[in-house]
Amino acid sequence: MNQKIKLPKPVETFIQAINARDAAAFESCFAREALVKDVGREIRGIGDINDWARREIFAVNVTLEVRGVVECEGQVIVTVKVDGTFDRTGLPDPLVMEHCFVITEQRITELTCRLAS
Repeated sequence: MNQKIKLPKPVETFIQAINARDAAAFESCFAREALVKDVGREIRGIGDINDWARREIFAVNVTLEVRGVVECEGQVIVTVKVDGTFDRTGLPDPLVMEHCFVITEQRITELTCRLAS
């Protein structure tokens, strides 16, 4: 059952860190061995996640505008409008994505990024 919820603290920090371009705050919300699944790719561990974020979030000025939040099957699913200076070739306009978070002990242990359906 889907249920509307408030953003958990690690997810709130994740979004604020991206919008503020704060790499230290971004890193603080992830577990050391976290997994990010980003449109068909898997990024494991905080070092590789930081590299991914530097290239694909901070370098292209990504911002996230929250459109909705639900909890479903142990995940927090945040629907966001994504903006930034990245290449938009082949992407829908506006770009709306779902960020699906698994939180353990107040850290993001898994994040799946996918186009919203």
